Amino acid sequence: MRFNRILLSTTLVVVALVIQVSVLARLQLPGAVPDLMLLVVLALAFVYGHVGGALIGFGAGLLADLAPPADHAAGRYALVLCVIGYLAGLARPEKGQMRSAFVPMAAVVGAALGSTLLYAAVGALVGDTAARHVGLAGLLFTAAVYDLLLAPFTVPLIMFLARRAENDPLAETQSSGGADVASGWTTTGTGLRIGGQRGGLRLRAARNRATRAGRIKGVKRL
Repeated sequence: MRFNRILLSTTLVVVALVIQVSVLARLQLPGAVPDLMLLVVLALAFVYGHVGGALIGFGAGLLADLAPPADHAAGRYALVLCVIGYLAGLARPEKGQMRSAFVPMAAVVGAALGSTLLYAAVGALVGDTAARHVGLAGLLFTAAVYDLLLAPFTVPLIMFLARRAENDPLAETQSSGGADVASGWTTTGTGLRIGGQRGGLRLRAARNRATRAGRIKGVKRL
């Protein structure tokens, strides 16, 4: 099950990064860029919880920091997605299934705003003031709108794949096989017990018959 999580998370993060860099970043939309990496981390955190969300967020953010054309300090986006993944995992619903669309949509808006603010705050600490020149208010608004429009096409699908990966057919086969083997051992052991009991009864019956026959012969001799 853990291998399935790692494989699925790695595949989704890599695919999202390729789409992010090669397609979404080149759309030249006003304001922010639609953050597909953020949506992938959110969707996986909704299923895997806060620990898995934090680990996936850190790995996805670090990969985005190192992928060209990176123009910021390495680890900056990793910190942002790690925090977002942890917080989103705390809001994980029971069994990873959303009962309404309001909760994930609200989480998408909150994550878009929070990641933009946190990214700008970390940038200010390291001397990056690009957010001030672009306009923080415009970035917040466009980031929330773009991610909210992209979320219905990505978050439900990723959550479905994550839940599907949790049902490991290999593990089910092994567990059922182990149950069959265990039941076979139990059946064999029961058969031996029953056979032993039957043999003991037959031996006792034979002894009783011999004893009775000896008594009858002795009576006749007398």
